[in-house]
Order: sequence, then structure tokens, then C-alpha cells
Amino acid sequence: QILLVESGGGVVQAGGSLNLSCAGTGGTFSTYHMGWFRQAPEKEREIVAAISRFSGMSYYVDSVKGRFTISRDNAKMIMQLQMNNLEPEDTAVYFCAAAKTWNWRPQDYHYWGQGTQVTVPS
Repeated sequence: QILLVESGGGVVQAGGSLNLSCAGTGGTFSTYHMGWFRQAPEKEREIVAAISRFSGMSYYVDSVKGRFTISRDNAKMIMQLQMNNLEPEDTAVYFCAAAKTWNWRPQDYHYWGQGTQVTVPS
């Protein structure tokens, strides 16, 4: 079992940047594929980006391609999401999650952090 804690959310103006971090404890971080998800009010939770165990594969939802970058450091047990050129549509609670299989459906991720709020005022 792995525990995940996100940090780095906040309020940023459109066009600005934020860097989210997800720290893992209590498990072998490198055995998990990792993902960032987000959930806006009254919307379903959606995948933002995913990264495989040793960073060989990554996935981005179309709406963030070219703006967001996912990375991980297994030695430090940390995953990050660099978010640039933020838009009001990026406003949501962002969650990190861990999965044993390579996919990006929320139901396939077994361990979740508590979430961190990102707000981009319009």
C-alpha cells in the first residue's frame, strides 16, 4: 500500500504556471504507474496525464498537450506536474493516483491523494 500527498496548488492568473508535486510513502513507488487526475465542480474526474513506472511512457489528455509536463523521480518517490499557460478551464481539484497497470481510467487507480485545488480566475 502506498500513501500519496499532493502539494503545490493555488490561485494563478491565466497564462501563469504552477508545479504540482505528489509525494509517496509506505510503498515501493517504482512499482506503480502514476497519474494526475482533476475534477471540476459538477464534472466527472478525468485523467490529465500519466507516466509509467520508469518514465518510459507518458500520456496527456488533448486539452493539456504542449502546456503540461509530467515527471517522476523514483529515488525521491515524487511525481510532478508542471503546468504552464494555465487557462480558466484548468480550474479543478487535482489528484495524484497510483496503479499497477498502465491505463488512465480512474477506476483502475487504487491509491489516491487527497487532492489540491488549482484555480485560474477568468
